[in-house]
Amino acid sequence: MIDADKIDWNKSGGLVPVVVQDADSLRVLMLGYMNNEALQATINTGFVTFYSRSKQRLWKKGEESGNVLRLKTISQDCDNDALLALAEPTGPTCHTGSVSCFSDGANADLSVIADLAKTIKQRHVNPTAGSYTAELFASGMARIAQKVGEEGVEVALAAATNSKTVAPEAADLIYHLLVLLEASGLSLADVTRVLKERRK
Repeated sequence: MIDADKIDWNKSGGLVPVVVQDADSLRVLMLGYMNNEALQATINTGFVTFYSRSKQRLWKKGEESGNVLRLKTISQDCDNDALLALAEPTGPTCHTGSVSCFSDGANADLSVIADLAKTIKQRHVNPTAGSYTAELFASGMARIAQKVGEEGVEVALAAATNSKTVAPEAADLIYHLLVLLEASGLSLADVTRVLKERRK
């Protein structure tokens, strides 16, 4: 967590850059600037608030669009002159309507898996008629587990036969595994915590 007393506000005229990442996907959403007052407002309200250099005032992200950034954690870098905020976006972050202010979708990255997990969770909480995902949840854990087993076998067979379908089969496996995690009350964060422990 942040130690506001150590931040070097004087280094850049009272403002420090703030990189905002999606707390789930770790996709970089935007870059803004904070002064000490904006930082305190962010911490106190739980919503990412910047100092607008053009408006010359505090600016709560989403105050007009409603697409706020709910703060999860905020920390400073090793030089105490930049901040990193992990947040939960409630809608598109960019004013253009894109998820991110940085070339959204230009490159394939792992954030697509976190996005898929969010969609799966939405289908679980609010089932949509005709949705395969909703049908899987309705069929129960035994069927979901069976699908994970089937897809795992298909990935192994594709690899063993040097098939060009390894990537699509692996995508099917990952999708069904995400459904199983959601049905089990788990998330990617639970899996990554286990992986992190195994690195030690």
